[in-house]
Amino acid sequence: MSKVNLHDLKARIEAANVYALAKRTPCELAPKLSLELGRNTWLKREDMQDVFSFKIRGATNRIAGLTDEERARGVCAASAGNHAQGVAAAGAYYNTAAVIFMPVTTPAIKVTAVESLGAETRLVGDNYDEACKAALDYAEETGAVFIHPFDETDVIAGQGTVGREILEQMPRTPDAVYVCTGGGGLVSGVGAWIKSVSPKTRIIAVEPKGAPTLATSLKAGVPTPLEKVDSFADGVAVKLIGTNTLEIAKLVVDEVVLVSNDEICAAVKDVFEATRTVVEPAGALALAGLIKHTRDGQAPEGDCVVTISGANVNFDRIGHMVERAELGAGEEMLFAAAIPERPGAFLNFCNAMGRRPVTEFNYRYAESEIAHVLVGIKTRDLDERAKVISDMASHDITVTDLSQDRLAKRHLRHMVGGRASADIPEVLFRFEFPERPGALTDFLVALDARWNISLFHYRNHGNSTGHVLCGFQVPNGDVDELEESLAKTGYPMAVETDSKAYEYFLRA
Repeated sequence: MSKVNLHDLKARIEAANVYALAKRTPCELAPKLSLELGRNTWLKREDMQDVFSFKIRGATNRIAGLTDEERARGVCAASAGNHAQGVAAAGAYYNTAAVIFMPVTTPAIKVTAVESLGAETRLVGDNYDEACKAALDYAEETGAVFIHPFDETDVIAGQGTVGREILEQMPRTPDAVYVCTGGGGLVSGVGAWIKSVSPKTRIIAVEPKGAPTLATSLKAGVPTPLEKVDSFADGVAVKLIGTNTLEIAKLVVDEVVLVSNDEICAAVKDVFEATRTVVEPAGALALAGLIKHTRDGQAPEGDCVVTISGANVNFDRIGHMVERAELGAGEEMLFAAAIPERPGAFLNFCNAMGRRPVTEFNYRYAESEIAHVLVGIKTRDLDERAKVISDMASHDITVTDLSQDRLAKRHLRHMVGGRASADIPEVLFRFEFPERPGALTDFLVALDARWNISLFHYRNHGNSTGHVLCGFQVPNGDVDELEESLAKTGYPMAVETDSKAYEYFLRA
């Protein structure tokens, strides 16, 4: 697609051959969500596809358009899972061999699903880009046809059938359509159809804050690779948006909304309560965008449609999403409170909290004057956090809101109470590494044995990225030398020694 022409793309969408495998999924009104958000909220249920994702549409249309000679050579693809299943299913239907390259961090449920559809899987690299390079190399070596997950016209046209169905199924023209966005295939296809038929309908792309590939490239005007991608919402964890999809997005996307991982988890919970379906983080992304827009007063007051797509989630990951959902929805507050070490102080503290349900309470004696308490409480919404702080202040209790503190949420709530000896200075680091077999062992082996570890915390949350919190004793103050040594591990790291959470609960 050398030059974008929405009229031509609309014609391609109209002619798209997707229904050999794809379903016309329902666009359902969600009564509870509509009431809570104060506007009619409709869910386009692409999680109800046989492969639980809209990706079946683009893959089917692309492979349906291959010649007999091309099908005989076989197809290949790179994917974190959903596109892979679409290619595998379409390959099986059209009797062409499919080889799928997937990052080693891909959830096992997606790998198994691809293999069950008859495709060969090859796990290569820690991210999509590394898997994609391997797939392209394979295509060059073997002659297999590479099926791009988002940046080919036939793929975009296939995804665009979602937009066509939305307008056909809605009782009235929607005011806005919120679309989960990674490489841009869905938002460009949906946007192309809807803007061609209903130009006044707003197209809102929703991305994770940790993977804002569309937002970054729109600002730059050209496809711009991200330096780092948060793989929490692995279905949209794309480092570089497509060239074609960006050009289409420039014409059809009215706004990009960025949401946090906690907000995504909260939306996963909302989807479950509305449909009794557990979707993966990327599957709830669009709803998270609408909820954020509503809270900020930016959402249209009329009919809003959100795409729900992606129900390929490992069971062991659900616990992590549940843990973060209430924080993201404003239904839990995590905070540190400083109270005097004297009789009656705890009673005063409890009176200040009122009858709010307590979800967590961590305390350990540290000094004779002041006690620091880590507390989690149930809250009705985000606004109540300010009321909690105000109530505490009226009882002369100083509170620090840690609900958005990464260190507190990820580590401290599981380990409050341990303090290192004050005799030797301690430096605290946070490390990230891919969750794959042997990754943690590799990290431990890479550490220089001459540095004494004073703190170590790791917990597997079912995420594609592992996190280690590690304290080191630095007797001679040679922190620079320590950092040089740790850099040799090859894992991304950040110093957390200045964290307020560390100061309150772990520092001597």
